[in-house]
Amino acid sequence: MAAEEQQIVEAPVEELDAETRARRDAALRLVRKFGDPVLRARALPVERFDAALTEEARRMAAVMHDSLGIGLAATQVGVMHRLLVYRVEPDAPVAVLVNPVLEWKSAETEVMDEGCLSLPGVLLEVERPIHVRVRAVDEHDDPLLVEASGLEARVIQHEMDHLDGTLILDRTSREARKQAMRALRERDAAEGSRLVA
Repeated sequence: MAAEEQQIVEAPVEELDAETRARRDAALRLVRKFGDPVLRARALPVERFDAALTEEARRMAAVMHDSLGIGLAATQVGVMHRLLVYRVEPDAPVAVLVNPVLEWKSAETEVMDEGCLSLPGVLLEVERPIHVRVRAVDEHDDPLLVEASGLEARVIQHEMDHLDGTLILDRTSREARKQAMRALRERDAAEGSRLVA
């Protein structure tokens, strides 16, 4: 999930200092973009908890931080693991959820704008439950039970969607999806590359 589109970043991207902008650009090059088939694939459960998994979570946290995001799923960096990281408060530690399972969601929902590091420049209204309970383990295979509300619940659901090959495009109205696709094509044409749907 993109932080600047959730108004977590204080300055617009255009106003970032040169070093922060360079770090962000480098991190975003590591994030898979719309059209990459990995974003439509279902990630596999993590079965091996070792130093490599801990390092994978650390690298993902660094990419998320440098790209000014507030959440990142393993599939967004091309890894087919059911692993996600997030941090909705700038001073909070990064949360790592491995093999997350949505146990409960509230009937009460809320519509809010969401952005995505894999869909640069796209901001869509998405309706999601306000409260969730998720069971997972951390990168050391220690059990976790996360009861989240508001933005934290939204970020967790957004990243869990990625693990199932679902994008915010799939959770919005047909008209909003068409507008987003148009914006992605225009951006793609401006960058001189080819968008794969």
